[in-house]
Amino acid sequence: MTGFDPLDFPARSALHGRHARFAIVAGGARRYDPDVGVFATLDAPTPEALAGLATLVAAYGDVAFLEAEAPPVAPGLRVVSQDLGVQMVGRDSRPATIPDVPIRTLGAADAGAMLALATLTEPGPFFARTHELGTFLGIEQDGRLLAMAGERMKPDGFTEISGVCTHPDARGRGYARALISAVADAIRARGEVPFLHAYASNEGAIALYRSLGFVLRREVLMTRLGPADPR
Repeated sequence: MTGFDPLDFPARSALHGRHARFAIVAGGARRYDPDVGVFATLDAPTPEALAGLATLVAAYGDVAFLEAEAPPVAPGLRVVSQDLGVQMVGRDSRPATIPDVPIRTLGAADAGAMLALATLTEPGPFFARTHELGTFLGIEQDGRLLAMAGERMKPDGFTEISGVCTHPDARGRGYARALISAVADAIRARGEVPFLHAYASNEGAIALYRSLGFVLRREVLMTRLGPADPR
C-alpha cells in the first residue's frame, strides 16, 4: 500500500508487506497470527473493516493498535486498556560496550527459553512464535538465557527493535545496551532504519535508547481492544 508514512502505521505497512505471511485478514482488517503477535490494523476506518476487526477479535482474541491516534471502536468491541507511548528512531549508530560474554543468534531451538524469559520480565507482547518475526540475539551463561533483543514489526524501510529483556539475576551488566546496539547495527547494515517503542512512563528505558542514538519521533497510543462482552 502507498499514501501513508510506514512509521505512522507500522502494522499496516508490515502486514501488507514483509510480514504478510503472518497476517489473518477479514474485510479491511488485518492482525498478526495470535501465536506471533497481538497487533492489528485497518486498511481504512470503513464499516466493512470495523466489522472484519470484530470478527478477528471474536475468533482469535484481543488485538492492539500502536498508532498516533486511537482506532475507532467497532461494534461488539471495547477498549481494554490504553497507554501513552513514544516512538523513537535510531538513524545514527552509537558505540556500546561489548559484554564479557558472547552474543549469539537465537533460533527455533531457543523458543522455549525466549518465551520463559519474556514471561518473567514482561518486555511487551511476546508469544510462542514471536521469534519468527525477525532475528533475535541473546546472551547466555551456563546454558541459561540471561538477556535478549530482536526484531518485531517490519514496515517498509524500517525494522522495529523489541523483546528487549534481561533476567533479574543479570541486570546492571550492560547486556541490554549491547544487544540493542547489535540489533540496530544489523538493521542499518541492511539499509534499513531501526525504530522502537516504549511506554512514556518508562523513563529508564527512554534514557537508555537516547544514549544509543535514538531520538523521539512522536507520541503513540497503545490501545488494546477486546470483546464488548468478555464472557
